[in-house]
Amino acid sequence: MDVQDLLENILKKSKDLGTFSLTEALAFAANGHLNVIAVAKEENRQYYLAFLNGEPEGALYVDAEGALFGDNAVVRIRAGRQYVLRDVKPEIIEALVMGCRIFEKVHIRKNITYSVPEIGKKSQGIGVVTLSVRKEKIPQNGVRVSIRKDGKIVGSDVTTGAGEVGFRVMHGDYTCLVQDRSQVVTHFTITFDESHTFHILDL
Repeated sequence: MDVQDLLENILKKSKDLGTFSLTEALAFAANGHLNVIAVAKEENRQYYLAFLNGEPEGALYVDAEGALFGDNAVVRIRAGRQYVLRDVKPEIIEALVMGCRIFEKVHIRKNITYSVPEIGKKSQGIGVVTLSVRKEKIPQNGVRVSIRKDGKIVGSDVTTGAGEVGFRVMHGDYTCLVQDRSQVVTHFTITFDESHTFHILDL
């Protein structure tokens, strides 16, 4: 069994965390310290990017002529296509990365934006917005919440036992994506400023 067959078998048993642009996938994995594999397929080409604790550690590119691994594959993994993120156990990713490790991460890192985007005037504030996820008034523990601005994910975390997450962001309008235990994603729009620091998201 080759590496691609092994990968596909792993991915068949994994959870789908959503579809993202490359920049969003990189930020989503980094902010959540996720162990995931990003997959993109078009015509006869397949792209795989393996993340360990949020860091891009392995890459594989496959086309009709064969496969490229690690740094050689990263050159082919660029922005402009959509990637599906699949949740994979860290020990599996560690074993996979041994055969396709990325050493020159500069090719990937140039696509990552970790900084909080500046919204509007420089005088606008920054602070922590708290989101409370509830279903039928019951706090939802262990639910993944992402917060997005202008199409870019600027934060991602899992709710606490009280059903809450907090993000340090600039004042402004945001889209919140809540993924429940059945993998259903619900979108909410919020405004964050000095008078709106706490929001309840009812599923």
